[in-house]
Amino acid sequence: MNHPRCTVFLFSTIFLFLSACNTASTSPPVTLKIFAASSLKAPFTEIKSKYEATYAGVSISYNFDGSQILEHQLASGAAADVFVPADQLHMQQASDAGLVGTSQIFAKNKLIVIVPISNAAKIYTLKDLANKGVKIDVADPSVPVGQYGLQVLDNLGKSADYGPAYANSVKANVVSRETNAKAVVQKVQLGEADAGIIYQTDITPAIANKVVAIDIPTNFNVIAEYPIAATKNATHAKEAQAFIRYLLSSDGQAVLTKYHFVTSGK
Repeated sequence: MNHPRCTVFLFSTIFLFLSACNTASTSPPVTLKIFAASSLKAPFTEIKSKYEATYAGVSISYNFDGSQILEHQLASGAAADVFVPADQLHMQQASDAGLVGTSQIFAKNKLIVIVPISNAAKIYTLKDLANKGVKIDVADPSVPVGQYGLQVLDNLGKSADYGPAYANSVKANVVSRETNAKAVVQKVQLGEADAGIIYQTDITPAIANKVVAIDIPTNFNVIAEYPIAATKNATHAKEAQAFIRYLLSSDGQAVLTKYHFVTSGK
């Protein structure tokens, strides 16, 4: 005996099930837009590969630049899901303007001096930076690493070992101010400057054999804190929070440690 109603019901059920599966499988991919400080480019590039391999359907689009430029872009209406500056100042300014939600510190960094491998100016210690004729390249004070560099010089200037005359001489030797630390690195490795002040994480494997590093003692150095927050106008708010959680997870922190960042738990 045939049961036409049952047959119709069965085929309708199968059709709806297949339609649902097809809809799920063709969900549009999510592109997460992240505005991040230039000093994060190396670890964030690796994190992108790992994240996209773990979270199917989510791709990451980065905008790397100086923190001050990124904050200005956000304030001017640029679309972003996540904001990652290299200091608390620009995050606070974004927060005061109502551009971002609650932020968290996920990594730390510190400063270092570099000289070209040729070292024509014969700079071997911090005191040599004050020698007459030395050409020093730094980031502009509007950039976090540039402001941190000024703080280091102020710290040295207050010490008995260096003093205010030293700090003033070093500042007088500054011949160029860049929009980010990467530009400082480029000029120094090319020999266009005798020395530069950058983040320790900017000495990547690609330039490690082109520059020589001079440490800044801990008591004079500045610890840079990197905050992260989802933007208030995030198109993909849920995915933005998921990325932040990943960055704070052991997997995300391991990548940052690999690139010589001090992770948030230390």
